Amino acid sequence: MSKRKFGFEGFGINRQTTYNFERSQAPQRLYVPPSSRSGSHDNYEDTDLDNIDYDDREHSDDADNNNHNGGGDNDEIDPLDAFMEGIQEEMRAAPPPKATEKYRDDEEDDPMESFLRAKKDVGLTLASDALHAGYDSDEEVYAAAKAVDAGLLEYDSDDNPIVIDKKKIEPIPALDHSSIDYEPFNKDFYEEQPSISGMSEHDVSEYRKSLAIRVSGFDVPRPIKTFEDSAFSVELMKAIAKQAYEKPTPIQCQALPIVLSGRDIIGIAKTGSGKTAAFVLPMIAHTMDQPELGKEEGPIGVICAPTRELVHQIYLEAKKFAKSQGIRVSAVYGGMSKLDQFKELKAGCEIVVATPGRLIDMLKMKALTMLRATYLVLDEADRMFDLGFEPQIRSIVGQIRPDRQTLLFSATMPRKVEKLAREILTDPVRVTVGEVGMANEDITQVVQVIPSDAEKLAWLLEKLPALIDGGDVLVFASKKATVDEIESQLAQRGFKVAALHGDKDQTSRMETLQKFKSGMYHVLIATDVAARGLDIKSIKSVVNFDIARDMDMHVHRIGRTGRAGDKDGTAYTLITQKEARFAGELVNSLIAAGQNVSVELMDLAMKDGRFRSKRDSRKGGMTSYVAVTCP
Repeated sequence: MSKRKFGFEGFGINRQTTYNFERSQAPQRLYVPPSSRSGSHDNYEDTDLDNIDYDDREHSDDADNNNHNGGGDNDEIDPLDAFMEGIQEEMRAAPPPKATEKYRDDEEDDPMESFLRAKKDVGLTLASDALHAGYDSDEEVYAAAKAVDAGLLEYDSDDNPIVIDKKKIEPIPALDHSSIDYEPFNKDFYEEQPSISGMSEHDVSEYRKSLAIRVSGFDVPRPIKTFEDSAFSVELMKAIAKQAYEKPTPIQCQALPIVLSGRDIIGIAKTGSGKTAAFVLPMIAHTMDQPELGKEEGPIGVICAPTRELVHQIYLEAKKFAKSQGIRVSAVYGGMSKLDQFKELKAGCEIVVATPGRLIDMLKMKALTMLRATYLVLDEADRMFDLGFEPQIRSIVGQIRPDRQTLLFSATMPRKVEKLAREILTDPVRVTVGEVGMANEDITQVVQVIPSDAEKLAWLLEKLPALIDGGDVLVFASKKATVDEIESQLAQRGFKVAALHGDKDQTSRMETLQKFKSGMYHVLIATDVAARGLDIKSIKSVVNFDIARDMDMHVHRIGRTGRAGDKDGTAYTLITQKEARFAGELVNSLIAAGQNVSVELMDLAMKDGRFRSKRDSRKGGMTSYVAVTCP
């Protein structure tokens, strides 16, 4: 584990936190951790994850700040002198003030310009703190800028920036759902029409391609062509016709049959794609199938969105279709009277559209409960994360029964949103419309189910020559002994290979990485010490010889390829029959990332009791599936 120091030495103002692989030579001043082990390699996991760095600070002697007190005589001391002497002693004991960075230019700075610059820097810092951005480098700057844009800063009477505390809303603890006796409910209202079921697989694939739709998941319903194909009620079809909706948009064509089938969905589509109707129309059908709300019950459907403007827009759209069905819709967001919203929620409503913070306020005020909620929508999830709503979102999810139907829509798929999707969605279908998404979509992931560990090396030896032809290869193993064994086996067969793990001292690590980058080695075998921060664009393939210890580390590993927008990266994962639990997590991760899931991997995942019980809860235990991934 890395040991982080504090104080001026620990922060290392001139220290580089990551190794710059673009250097022509290795740095001259290398820090060798005193804890580096030089003994034999034990068969244990390598947990030395944070030591791939070096100390590039100038070693200068600390300034001698010793204070020498003048000797005093034994004469009577004047009280005023004693008082002044005490103040001087306190000043000498106080820590020196932090040096402030000065703006220098060839010409003398304008005082007002310097003042305004300083104010802006302080404002960005406070905004970043207010957002709890948690990012580094450029992302922190972007997050701070978003905070400024979001109006998180005001100025006091002295023109000093102050943080508005309006977004610091404490989450509420999750309910113990095991102690609550929930009533069963139905969420499958879809019956495929003959015009859709009669399409061949080729026709379906071509139709999706014409709509610029990509899907991943199991039992993915075929896309519809008209609203009539959704088999909505007569009243709802009249409401759709009244709004002059002629035909479904691409996201609606694929999302409507998925959601009406009761499936969880991850919808990746840009704003303005028509996704609001894609989740509102099925919500109407879902709500109409439920018993009427009793006194102080409700809502049934919950929609969360990041801004009051979007909440109001969704509210107006939902009311267009809900009114004819006698369904009440309420909008809950900041800037409006809490009392009025409290009264409206107390009177009862079937659908609530809300910003996360104000919804939590209403829950704390007991204006509503989530005991009847069975349909949850998170719209523009990436934007909610950008604005720091993650704790509130998770808090709201914890209030709603686990067997709910959950819909997540987002314009992009950053890691935080992908992680949330893995945790709160069950057996989801991912639908991507257009060229949107994040870097993880640029990495092709291949999962190979291996009978046992003994067959892994044979697989690697067979595949490695072709992989090397495409570019450099990074192989991850969980134990140091395994790394050394793979290195030995490959070297005996003439491969140009090097190893990297925690038993290597810092100098050896840097030398190995430098040679790998320069092309002296084509294969690097490593433990997870290379999973973070390694940025070598020549790596075209990553092989997870052993599975990662968790999904977060798995994401970091595969992220070592496909760098800088390179779409040729491929990540291979070898998984054995004894690793069914990880297989279940891997299935959800692959679907969230828009990747293919093989039947062999799904069979292995179904051996995990937790994954199987979640999947079997859908449609009363239906477990038949067909692997589908369409371009």
